[in-house]
Amino acid sequence: MTTTLPPAGSHPAGSHPAGSHPADAPGTDGFAERARRYGRSLHPVGLAVALLFFCWSLTPSLLPRVWYLQGVATGISIATGYGLGCLAAWAVRKCGVSPRYSERTKRIGRWTLLGFTVVLVPTFAILGAVSQQVVRDLVGVEEEHEANYLLVLVISLVIAALLLWIARASRSATNRMAAFGRRYVPAPVARVASLVVVVAVGLMIVNGIVYQGLIGLANRSAAAADHSTADNVVRPEMPERSGSPASAEPWESLGREGRTFVAGGPSAEQITAATGRPALTPIRVYVGRESAESITDAADQVVAELVRTGAFDRAVLAVATGTGRGWVNASVAGALEYTADGDSAIASMQYSFLPSALSFIADRESPKEAGRALFEAVYAEWESRPAESRPKLLAFGESLGSFGGQSAFAGAQDMLARTDGALWVGTPNFSPQWSGITESRDSGSPERLPVIDGGANVRFASAAQDLELDGPWGMPQIVYWQHASDPITWWSFDLLLNRPDWLREPLGPDVNPDMRWIPFVTFWQVTMDMVFSADVPDGHGHTFQADAANIWADILAPDGWTAADTEKVRAAMAE
Repeated sequence: MTTTLPPAGSHPAGSHPAGSHPADAPGTDGFAERARRYGRSLHPVGLAVALLFFCWSLTPSLLPRVWYLQGVATGISIATGYGLGCLAAWAVRKCGVSPRYSERTKRIGRWTLLGFTVVLVPTFAILGAVSQQVVRDLVGVEEEHEANYLLVLVISLVIAALLLWIARASRSATNRMAAFGRRYVPAPVARVASLVVVVAVGLMIVNGIVYQGLIGLANRSAAAADHSTADNVVRPEMPERSGSPASAEPWESLGREGRTFVAGGPSAEQITAATGRPALTPIRVYVGRESAESITDAADQVVAELVRTGAFDRAVLAVATGTGRGWVNASVAGALEYTADGDSAIASMQYSFLPSALSFIADRESPKEAGRALFEAVYAEWESRPAESRPKLLAFGESLGSFGGQSAFAGAQDMLARTDGALWVGTPNFSPQWSGITESRDSGSPERLPVIDGGANVRFASAAQDLELDGPWGMPQIVYWQHASDPITWWSFDLLLNRPDWLREPLGPDVNPDMRWIPFVTFWQVTMDMVFSADVPDGHGHTFQADAANIWADILAPDGWTAADTEKVRAAMAE
């Protein structure tokens, strides 16, 4: 029988050298000892890769990031890097490579890693602040105090530590279950079964408690907020609007965004004052989420409102799919009405209480269902009218509205066959119609501004001048309006492991030229960019306003319309 002696400098259980504290005591030495033990438990390879990912996470992406979102992206990146480093070390050991280093070598390695950390962390914090300022200048955002970037380190370490704790707790649970299972089944079976159980329980917790609970709470809160009305929004009296005394749709039922939509827009007098051309009062119809038992019923009620207002006798009829709670871009809708001299009708409806950001995550079916139901209902009524008296039929939508609105069509040819034009704004990357059209672009054209069949009918634009291609532009015309710096358009799970074409090709003029694709890191950077993607000046990110006048002028091509008329509309919209 052999006796194992404790390592030099250690002490028997229950005894401590004079002046020391037990490891679990609240004294300073106890905390320091716990910190040292925790530090020794961290794998050096994992730490080295985590440091690399920390540096990468501070490189530029599409939009300026506030310091706390940068902290979140950096924390996730640190945890990801540490996990990948540990995974690589484990794979090497499984291949039979298990080098044994002397204590002196280990000590040199630890001090070397510490030296790199001391140099690289502040260096990349400063470089990150500088690169973010470059991005701010490109998109016209005010400067942020660079000292805030020092807080990135604190937030990132807290998040990385939390993620590491979750990972270790999951591993511990898996090991304990496997140890218990080995009593009854072979070890490999026990390990696999325990892993499956832990993953399943984790998914149930995230989906059932965290995800569904938070979404449910958000939905209830949003439904309550939907009963409020924005400032300076009053019930319209004109019969051309839903919610008016002449409408079958009660004002209170339209929802917050619906009330804002029908109460807004230019009057006939404002249109004439801007363009000098005779104008009609534009028609705006809308049905709220609470007005109907189903999305299909809501679409039918929209058609009833269109019939009531005489919308099918106007020159232009547009089907607008809203975002989330039913928001319709006021600039896009108003520019259409100015360009059409008010001889227009716009139809929309609400399909959810959730804000667009939560619908983006939690509910992608409702936008598709609403987009199809609304267009099909309007199209059926429009098609039943004599061909010579039908209005031009248009479709438009922004963000989730673009995703949902395009769901009514099988692709570009279907849009061309069933509409007289369409404007899709800030389309999310997961939209199948957008993806299919983009992938079919002409050779040599970039993903951020693809050219489709020489620009014959479908054109992409970041700014109005991008629509000016060499070849003829036939009718009908479909426009995809998107910005090179819009994370809504470029965010995709593919960013985790694949470099997209838009990062292989020359970057857009408002994107930091130093932006590079980095596995895992770019995904989280663009994810954080989405949070405030609409809080940047017009022409960048997810903000689309002034160029709507130019785009609608191209799509509608009104008789006698000139570039001067477009400038008048832009000026009127800017007031």
